[in-house]
Amino acid sequence: MTARLTCESALDERTGFGHNPLTMPHALIAFLIHWAVLTLLLWVASHVFKGISYSSPGALWVAALLLGLVNAIVRPILVVLTLPLTILTLGLFLLVINALMLMLVSAVVKGFEVKGFWTAVFASLFIAVLSFFLDVALFGGGTLTVAPGGRWI
Repeated sequence: MTARLTCESALDERTGFGHNPLTMPHALIAFLIHWAVLTLLLWVASHVFKGISYSSPGALWVAALLLGLVNAIVRPILVVLTLPLTILTLGLFLLVINALMLMLVSAVVKGFEVKGFWTAVFASLFIAVLSFFLDVALFGGGTLTVAPGGRWI
C-alpha cells in the first residue's frame, strides 16, 4: 500500500497568482520533507561512495539544504546556458551539470566533501535515481502537497 500525497494549488483564487496564506504551512511541511529526503539520500551516498564524506550531521543537513537551493536557482541557469551542448550530447551533459552542483556544495559547505569529478558524477546520478524512485513511491511522482480541506491523501 503506497501513500500518495496530493495538493491544492498555492495560487490565490481571487487574484490568480501569489501564495494563499492558508497553504503556507503545508508548503513548509513539503519543503521540510523534501529537505529530509535529500539529507537521507546524501547520507546513503556517503556510505555507497567512499569519495563522499561529512564531518557531522549538521554539515550533512546544511549540504542538503544548499544542494536543494543550488538545484533550484543555479542549475536552471546552467541548463539554459549550456542548452546547445546538452542537445549535442543528447542530454548527457546534464550529468556534468548535476556533478558540478554537488561539487559546488562540497566547496561551500565546510565538513562536506566530494573527492573527484567522477565521484560527483556517479553520486549525483545515484541521488537522482533514488530521488526519482522515492518521489514516485511516496508522492505518486507529483509534487508533495496537501489535498483540499488540509487532508493528507
